[in-house]
Amino acid sequence: MDEELRSLTERLRRESGATAAYERLAGAAGPDELADVLTAPGQPLWARELAAFRLGLAGDRRAFETLVLLLNHRDPARCASAAHALARLGDPRTARAAAALATNELRVAYALHPVRLLVELRAPESVPALITTLQRRLRPHDPYRRVALACVDGLGALGDRRARPVLNDALAHPVLAQAAVHALARIPRQR
Repeated sequence: MDEELRSLTERLRRESGATAAYERLAGAAGPDELADVLTAPGQPLWARELAAFRLGLAGDRRAFETLVLLLNHRDPARCASAAHALARLGDPRTARAAAALATNELRVAYALHPVRLLVELRAPESVPALITTLQRRLRPHDPYRRVALACVDGLGALGDRRARPVLNDALAHPVLAQAAVHALARIPRQR
């Protein structure tokens, strides 16, 4: 069993109280039943998350909106599960949505998983969004170091030359300097 799926099912089993409804959604429920959970009124969050996760892993785009909402949730475990499912969903809107969440300054506290998702997707939106997000994190006393480090690491992994200027700026920040050195080493030099 996929580690992310195991973690999600254990967490949601506890959250649901291991009810019969949980067991049905975790096992026998088919795609249409799962999709109905996403739109039916009064469904608990754990049920919507489980349904969206299973649909996302199956490549069913009916999960997209719910997964994007969960990607921007205040609970990091929900964000991680949503990012995992979105990466496997195959919906062309995913990168644009992740870029919008990663660059939204009002929600920067929740940008870590959208940033990591952008790196995994390697979409055209990834590098510009990571550059923008990192530039904003280079302000003095910015409290979002984990987001900044994820951007630095991600830009190194993506290896795009457009990231060189912002990574050079990150060298001046003690918390980011070592990661920036490693990221710059992964980016090919211009000839």
